[in-house]
Amino acid sequence: MENKYLLILFYSAGGSVRNIAHAIADGAEEESLSVKIRTVPKVSTVTEKAEENIPKKDEIYCTKEDLINCSGLALGSPTRFGSMAAPLKYFLDSTGDLWASNSLENIPGVAFTSTGSMHGGQETTQFNLLTYMLHQGMFIMGTPYSVKELNKTKSGGGPYGPSHVESFNESPNLTPDEYKIAKETGSRIARFINKLDVK
Repeated sequence: MENKYLLILFYSAGGSVRNIAHAIADGAEEESLSVKIRTVPKVSTVTEKAEENIPKKDEIYCTKEDLINCSGLALGSPTRFGSMAAPLKYFLDSTGDLWASNSLENIPGVAFTSTGSMHGGQETTQFNLLTYMLHQGMFIMGTPYSVKELNKTKSGGGPYGPSHVESFNESPNLTPDEYKIAKETGSRIARFINKLDVK
C-alpha cells in the first residue's frame, strides 16, 4: 500500500486553477505530506477523440487508482456558468464504481475554483464540487477565518475554499492573499490527513 498522499485533481483552461493547485501543494508539502497533482483531458463537443492518452506537457492525467489510493482530495475547476467545467465532470461521472464500492468514504476533501469576474459563480461551482464529495461519503473541509487573509482579500478566497478572480489583476497569477489562502488550505487538510487513521 502506498504512503499517505493528497491528490490534487483539477482542470485548468487558462492557468489560474493550476496555480491554485500548486499553492495547495506548497502548503501540504510544508506539513510533510506527499502530493500527487493530476489533471484531466479536454473533451470534444462531437464524438471524436479530443486528446492523446498522455499529455504532451505539465501534469499527467488522473487515473481511478490515483483516486482510490488517495488519503485526501483537493478538487478544482474553473467556473462554467456557475458549475464545474465539462472535462472534470466527464471524468468524475466515470467514478460511479468508486461510489458503489465506497472507495472515497471517510477521506477529507476541499474544493477550489477560478472565475473571470468577481461574481462569476465561484460559490455555486464550489458547491458543485463539494456535492460530488458528499455523494462519495467524504469529509468536507473549507477555509476557516483563522486564515487572516480571508478577512482582507479583495479578490478570491472564501470559507468554501481557495479561489481566484481573473479580472482583479487581469492575470492567471494569484494575488498574495489568494496564494496564502490556498497554501493555508493545503496545510490544513494535510494536518488533518496526518492525524487521521486513513489510507
